[in-house]
Amino acid sequence: MAWWGDADETRVLIAPDHDTNGNGSGNVLSLRHPKTGNKACYLYFDEELLELHWFKQSYGSWFLGDYVCEDGRLYTATPVDPVFILLPIFDEARMKKKDDPGKFRQLDEILYVQGYEGYQQLASIAEKSMQIVCDFKEVGSAKFFRLNDSKVLRWLSYKEIT
Repeated sequence: MAWWGDADETRVLIAPDHDTNGNGSGNVLSLRHPKTGNKACYLYFDEELLELHWFKQSYGSWFLGDYVCEDGRLYTATPVDPVFILLPIFDEARMKKKDDPGKFRQLDEILYVQGYEGYQQLASIAEKSMQIVCDFKEVGSAKFFRLNDSKVLRWLSYKEIT
């Protein structure tokens, strides 16, 4: 458990422990929820993506050391496989039509989603994690990705088993 913020904006967060000395920080990103497409909050921390949720009781506060945080909200951050979050934008990016598998696109083009700059911060984990569900080509120093339906189905079957 950790808390962050100044005296007016302190929050309590329950998240996996990534930093043994307690000085770590992450970036809060606004991304589209993969099911609804609505804006959702995620925490990008130490090459891991965590989904943020918050809960608030009618009345509540926190004792944080010698300080009382009057806002009793509790935030939780749980690990999420980035492939789940990135699948919809990779699907859109290939511009698939009927039987055509779609186009290969560069990662920076795929991760440019208007109104959601947070995707661009996920470039390093997107390159690593999306290779399991994408075909990719290297031309010089550039990599091009295209979502592959059979690889996605295989990956989803594996996720269902584990």
